[in-house]
Amino acid sequence: MNDSNKAKELKIDKIPAIALIGEKDYGIRFYGIPSGYEFGSLIDDIIDVSKGESRLSKSSKEKIRAVTSPLHIQVFVTLTCPYCPKAVRLAHQMAIENDNIRSDMIESTEFPQLANRYNVMSVPKTIVNDKIEFEGALPEQYYIQQVLHLMISQCIHD
Repeated sequence: MNDSNKAKELKIDKIPAIALIGEKDYGIRFYGIPSGYEFGSLIDDIIDVSKGESRLSKSSKEKIRAVTSPLHIQVFVTLTCPYCPKAVRLAHQMAIENDNIRSDMIESTEFPQLANRYNVMSVPKTIVNDKIEFEGALPEQYYIQQVLHLMISQCIHD
């Protein structure tokens, strides 16, 4: 299998990219180099993927498991932002808990065309299903609530 076939299989559409795969592909991607504050996100994600489960609370896991339609979460970051890893980790942990969820960390300065497309003026900025967005590093329950609420709102409006 050549690299382009593997990239298609893993739904990798930009480089540099890192796909974390354990017993299965959890849909966790790092686009750009996860250095700076994001290095910790990479290490924590490797641990979670190797165990096959996240460190989210039981109530958060239950809410996430209820997602039955495809959900794509993109978290735009900069490597000097101390708040970004929290948003990345929450989004990646959501992907670990539900096969319908894919989650990407996107380093804004590495992909300026995407940052412009999504009007990224501050980070972390979370984009849900290419249509809805919010900014900031929220506590676990509020982050998950916001993502799921936005997803439900989108379904109602579509």
